[in-house]
Amino acid sequence: MHRVELKGGADLDGFRRALRGLVALGVEPDEVDWSGGEAPSLFGDAAPLPADAPPVPLPRPVGALIESVVCHRDPERYALLHRLVRRVLRGERDMLDHHADPLVHRLALLDKAVRRDLHKMHAFLRFREVRDPASSEGPGGERYVAWFEPDHFIVEATAPFFVERFESLVWSILTPVGSLHWDRRSLTVGPAALRPEGLDRDDRFAEGWQRYYESTFNPARVNPTAMRAEMPRKYWANLPEAAAIPAMIRSAPARVQAMIEAEAAAPRRRNPDKAVAAMARQEPATLAELNRIIRAADPLVPGATQAVLGEGPEGAAIAIVGEQPGDQEDLEGRPFVGPAGQLLTRALEEAGIERRAAYLTNAVKHFKFVARGKRRLHQSPTAGEVKHYRWWLMKELSFVRPRLVVTLGATAALALTGRSVSVLRERGPIGFGDWSGFITVHPSYLLRLPAGEAAEQAYRDFVTDLRRAREMVEGVG
Repeated sequence: MHRVELKGGADLDGFRRALRGLVALGVEPDEVDWSGGEAPSLFGDAAPLPADAPPVPLPRPVGALIESVVCHRDPERYALLHRLVRRVLRGERDMLDHHADPLVHRLALLDKAVRRDLHKMHAFLRFREVRDPASSEGPGGERYVAWFEPDHFIVEATAPFFVERFESLVWSILTPVGSLHWDRRSLTVGPAALRPEGLDRDDRFAEGWQRYYESTFNPARVNPTAMRAEMPRKYWANLPEAAAIPAMIRSAPARVQAMIEAEAAAPRRRNPDKAVAAMARQEPATLAELNRIIRAADPLVPGATQAVLGEGPEGAAIAIVGEQPGDQEDLEGRPFVGPAGQLLTRALEEAGIERRAAYLTNAVKHFKFVARGKRRLHQSPTAGEVKHYRWWLMKELSFVRPRLVVTLGATAALALTGRSVSVLRERGPIGFGDWSGFITVHPSYLLRLPAGEAAEQAYRDFVTDLRRAREMVEGVG
């Protein structure tokens, strides 16, 4: 029998060291006494484990589960985790996906309890101001102390949250299972503590919390049962706002009735003419003015060389909208000059459309990419980025006044419709509000297809789409 002694509480580093040694020796879980330093062992002294055992390769979800479960108070947690690791190393690398497995189910419950405890500490810990004029820890001896009673050994796990949130303060968090101390520069982990006397006196922090809670309290949605479930009684003594809750609950019915009986105030009417006129003066009056605005604007995603403007005559019968400029377009400042643009030019010619007679533009005006050495690899714009550029595109089309707008690919269709579009399912004629539209694939899609009959047929279908678009324009001409 191998006896492993760990520190009390959550000894993650100790567990990892012991686990490496046990795995290196091939020790089975039933052959280990995980005393955890919390109780005397029945099996004598601990057998030595190799100190230089290599790390144990585990899937990331298993590693994350270990970090959580070691914080639980269950004295069997280390033994359970050892069984989990042993099974993973024997080939069950996806065992966490099998939720009905008894071991996985029990570990999931421990993990859930720890995560809930972390949430409660984040939500219900309250600092109180402590002033000591003789102290040099803060200006005027300003220091903040909080007392909390967690259910599990989570104190160190919460440290990054509180350091990030209260980085500018000097504070201490005291609990029965450990303590944290922050001096604006470094964090110190300390031993268990007792609740300081006088910590519940009123101070500026307490007053601030109470005012905030009262201002956000909605009497129409008061639910004492749900409040007790979310804010258990054990935390009330440390919450300054708890003193105000009984009075707010008692007054809630009367406040709701007063809200119902109060006469609704009519909104003050404003004359929108001046605001509309001011907006109109700010809008570009011509396509050239719009292009100057686009050219001067910074790219939403940094890195682009320049904005790539639309190209073609105002009054063009067909406007063709792509996704965004590519690498070559970004360098030359013209749309559709790269490989996809060259394929589009060829398809337009076969469909009987003169490229120079059409208006070509993109939904997004700047090149978005990720660098891979000297190469700049295209990255698709997000829906938010498409929305950012949408006003420019709509204004641009209002100046061009096309009879038909052809969108190439899902991003361009999203920009015109305002919703996600399945190109292969909705391919063909469509309405784009003020414009007749036609959805088809982007030529870059054709370039990604493996060479062969399927790729050749896809290109022929693309030419057919462009030919149909031309016939739609000629039919309304």
